Amino acid sequence: MSSKPKSPSTSEAPHNAANATVRTIKKYPNRRLYDTHTSSYITLHEVKDMVVAGAALQVVDAKTNEDLTRSIFLQIILEEESGGVPMFSEAALVNIIRFYGHSMQGFMGSYLEKNVQAFLDIQQHMSEQSKQLTPEIWTQMMSQPNPFLKNVMGNYTEQSQQMLKQMQDQMFQAMGLKR
Repeated sequence: MSSKPKSPSTSEAPHNAANATVRTIKKYPNRRLYDTHTSSYITLHEVKDMVVAGAALQVVDAKTNEDLTRSIFLQIILEEESGGVPMFSEAALVNIIRFYGHSMQGFMGSYLEKNVQAFLDIQQHMSEQSKQLTPEIWTQMMSQPNPFLKNVMGNYTEQSQQMLKQMQDQMFQAMGLKR
């Protein structure tokens, strides 16, 4: 087994204006992950927990310093999809795969990113609004046809369609075409 790596890196860069630092995780050839913040080895599950908690992370190859963050995040998604209840249906995965190499690939990524953020914004808004609701009221709300929930999802769908239209308009404008 290899010796323990050096102490935390001083090259951790600020992640945003709030001066949060990006937590650096080093990936070693033996597939072990080393958290430079805590000076300890961690599991992929612990990386997932950090992401869920909102930590800003960067995973780098310990030897080459190559950024492996996306690769590790995809590995977490693969493990989550393989066990339990998957988030993506087969049809959704097929449609995503079909966009690779397609001229709209870049727009699809941006569209998905904006949609997920819009969904998170709605979820946060609902969470803030529901703090005063008791579990009993929540159970009652969720067990009956609910116009409130229908309106929220309708608003989300409308917002999603508006984002797609904006992206199409930007694409046509960038190509010098009128719509």
